[in-house]
Order: sequence, then structure tokens, then C-alpha cells
Amino acid sequence: MLMPSIFGESLFDDFDNLMNFSFPDVDKTLYGKHAKNMMKTDVKEKDNGYEVAIDLPGFKKDELHLELNDGYLTISAEKGLDKDEKDKNDKYIRRERYAGSMSRSFYVGENMKEEDIHAKYENGILTLDVPKEQKKAVPEKRYIAIEG
Repeated sequence: MLMPSIFGESLFDDFDNLMNFSFPDVDKTLYGKHAKNMMKTDVKEKDNGYEVAIDLPGFKKDELHLELNDGYLTISAEKGLDKDEKDKNDKYIRRERYAGSMSRSFYVGENMKEEDIHAKYENGILTLDVPKEQKKAVPEKRYIAIEG
């Protein structure tokens, strides 16, 4: 049976999930059913650290925020759509762009400082260079002689 589709998606996607009794996906408020595709991340290990590449298509540099707190690096992105007065008169057939915010956190180590992490944003990809956490030196065992 042929099923109608727009852009490779079934028009009946919502009906496929009728019997799904799991909790609703909280991230759907940002990008609808496409939320699972957002903030896709690749982490590559290098000799002296990690290279983290995060897909953030459609965001501008000033809509991204990076915060380092208690050993956790949090990347957040916030986007608002411009609302024109003419939108009230127009009728959308399909609307896939949403406004909202999202974030993702990674543990990078308690001893990490802001100046250790380098970030670059080009063509919708945020690239972070994060050094490996320096392991604390294990103190050398010292023995005390017992007299007698």
C-alpha cells in the first residue's frame, strides 16, 4: 500500500505512536519530532586531549553559550523565530522550525579551567578542543622503621 509522504516522512507518523505508552519526549517542544536529530555530537580522542564536534545548524555564534562549572562543560543554544504581523493572516501547510533552547553537558574534570578549552564555530558545527584531565600524582609510599 502506498503511503503519502512529504520530504521522505509519512503523513501518518503521529498515528504510528498511538500505542506507545512511554513518557513524552521533553525535547520535542524545541524541534518537534526532529529533536532527536539535534545536537548530534562526535568525540574523537587525540594524543593530548579530545576533539568534540557538535552539529548546531541554523544557530548563530551569539546564540551559543558555553559554561564550565564543577567539572562539567555545558553547551546551550537558544533560538527565537521572528514573528511578523503577517503571520497571523497566513496559513501554514507545514511548519518544522521551532523556537526554544536546548543544552548538553559533558564531564571534563574538576581541574579544568576555561582557558584550557578552545572553541570554534564554523558552518553550523561547534568544535571544541578539550585537554585530557591530568591525573593526580599518587604519593610515593614511605615506610617508617619499627625499632626493637
